[in-house]
Amino acid sequence: MPYPRRFLSTGEKIVREFHPHWIRLITPIIVEFLIIAAGVLVAVFVDAVENWIAIVAGVVLAIIVGTPPWTGWLTTWFVVTNERLITRSGLFNRTGKEIPLEVINDVAFSQTFFERLFRSGDLLIESAGEQGQSRFTDIPDPEGVQSDIYRLREERTVLLRGGGGQSVGQELETLARLHREGVLSDEEFAAQKARLLGGN
Repeated sequence: MPYPRRFLSTGEKIVREFHPHWIRLITPIIVEFLIIAAGVLVAVFVDAVENWIAIVAGVVLAIIVGTPPWTGWLTTWFVVTNERLITRSGLFNRTGKEIPLEVINDVAFSQTFFERLFRSGDLLIESAGEQGQSRFTDIPDPEGVQSDIYRLREERTVLLRGGGGQSVGQELETLARLHREGVLSDEEFAAQKARLLGGN
């Protein structure tokens, strides 16, 4: 199921949306296979009635052990829009984070040799204000995501500096958010607000 569009602001567009890389599921798949194999192996060496019990027990145990990783993978989203980076995770207990593009200072990616083979890796995002550093693991095509974030950040910065067709109300709202997040000082916020209201 895609990221709900109702959570997007007016004019916001999704550029990338994805789950963590499937490499995250390799270990759970192996564990599930070993549990079921062990159940079948036990069934071979026990009586006819008990072998079904061993197989069923193996399948039930595999489901119990394997469900949380699969559910976690399916309910974790990374979304890159033309305004922000969004993460959401969790089925019953939900957590999320949003980083406006204009507060991002640096985006670094890292890959082990094994991750390079499968085009997976980690992203480390440094941002201003209260955001600080954020690390995201098991990102598909981390180099491509890094490139998109840089491009979108530059476009967003140009848009905010030049107005980009935004109404005064929208620009004031953006300035207020940047001020709350610590990107703009009190003096900078006051100056930008005076410029907008003064029509300069």
